[in-house]
Amino acid sequence: MTSKAPRPAWWLATGFGSGYLRPAPGTWGSLAGLAAWLLLVWALRGHAFAPWLLLAAPAVLTLLAVWSADRVVKESGQKDPSFIVADEWAGMWFALTPLVFTVTIQPQPWSLWAARLVAPFLLFRLFDIWKPGPVDAAQRLPGGWGVVMDDVLAGLLAALIAWPLDRWLGAQSLLQPELWR
Repeated sequence: MTSKAPRPAWWLATGFGSGYLRPAPGTWGSLAGLAAWLLLVWALRGHAFAPWLLLAAPAVLTLLAVWSADRVVKESGQKDPSFIVADEWAGMWFALTPLVFTVTIQPQPWSLWAARLVAPFLLFRLFDIWKPGPVDAAQRLPGGWGVVMDDVLAGLLAALIAWPLDRWLGAQSLLQPELWR
C-alpha cells in the first residue's frame, strides 16, 4: 500500500484547484498557469534579477510538478488524470519564456500585451493536444515524469514559434504604434 500524497502535492498537482474546472481542465489549468505567471512577473517587477528568476521559474515549477504529479498518480491509481494540471502550468511557463525580456524591459500597451500572451497560449494548447513526435513519446516516461514532460516539450515547441512571432509583434508596435492604442 502506498502512503497518501501530502496535501501540498494535491494542491500543486491540481494547479491550486484549477484542474477541477470543467469542461477542458487542461485549458483551464493553462489559463490558471498563465495568470500565475503574470502574477509572478508583477511581483518581480523592478527586481534586478527578475529576468533570471523568470527564466529559472519554469524549471523549478517542472520539478515541483513532477514531484506532485508522481505522488498524486500513485495515490489515485490513474496514469495521467485530467485533474492534474501542474504539467500545463510548467508547459505554459516554458511557452511564455520568450516574453521574459520583453515583459521586464519594454513598456507596451495592453492590446500588444494581449497579442503577445495569446500566441504562446494557443501554440502551447495546440502542441499539448496534438502531441507531435517527441511530445507524444514523453508520455511514456514513468510516473510524474510522463505526466509532465510531454507538456514541457509542448511548451518548448510553442516557445520556438512564439519567439520570432513576439519579436515581429514588438517590431510592429514600434513601426505602427497607432495599431496598438
